[in-house]
Amino acid sequence: MKTALITGSSRGIGKAIALAFADAGYGIVLNGRTPSAELQETHRQISEKKVPCLALAGDVGDALFCERMFAETQRQLGSVDVLVNNAGISHIGLLQDLTPQQWDRLLRTNLSSAFYCCRLAIPSMVARQSGCILNISSVWGVYGASCEAAYSASKGGLNALTRALAKELAPSGIRVNAIACGAIDTDMNRFLDAEERGALLEEIPAGRMGDPREVAALALQLAQAPDYLTGQIIQIDGGWI
Repeated sequence: MKTALITGSSRGIGKAIALAFADAGYGIVLNGRTPSAELQETHRQISEKKVPCLALAGDVGDALFCERMFAETQRQLGSVDVLVNNAGISHIGLLQDLTPQQWDRLLRTNLSSAFYCCRLAIPSMVARQSGCILNISSVWGVYGASCEAAYSASKGGLNALTRALAKELAPSGIRVNAIACGAIDTDMNRFLDAEERGALLEEIPAGRMGDPREVAALALQLAQAPDYLTGQIIQIDGGWI
């Protein structure tokens, strides 16, 4: 049985990805910043699918926690076959009003966490000459968004990491791709009021926000894609951008 580790998987896109991989027969490692009721509920739902499931709470922006998370995964489920770097936070506001502490936290969560997890997953993947890394990014990492400069920078860095690491790991049979999400119906977009949401939907040719399960279906397809598919930033945005 293959194992998939999904960061930030207590809710939203990460939870949908974890459920999709569990349905496909993968052992699952869940992660959330805190041992929340949401994380426990996701663990319960996956355990009911009769696949192995670990729920490891901690901040993946902390390198030491990531080391403990991978050590526990290795002890209970073995090596990670699929790593999904999904953990992320956003910040809305002018760059000039962003504090250094807010910048550091956003970069640690959105970008450094992917570095920490990749460096821990790669050695066993290289040894097996097999593996898949998926980075959950954003269209703003490609095009940039006003009042989301820090978020855009973090996702732009994640996209660059994806392309560069794909070249580095392709000789070892490891694929690295990213999914650049558009407007997905998750808690991250719940700050929009009815008028703002309506205006956004008018901009999207599909006429709606994406469903987290659609991102999950794409993630599973990429994990099972041909070996030659690597280094790609694949947008899922309803034709928005």
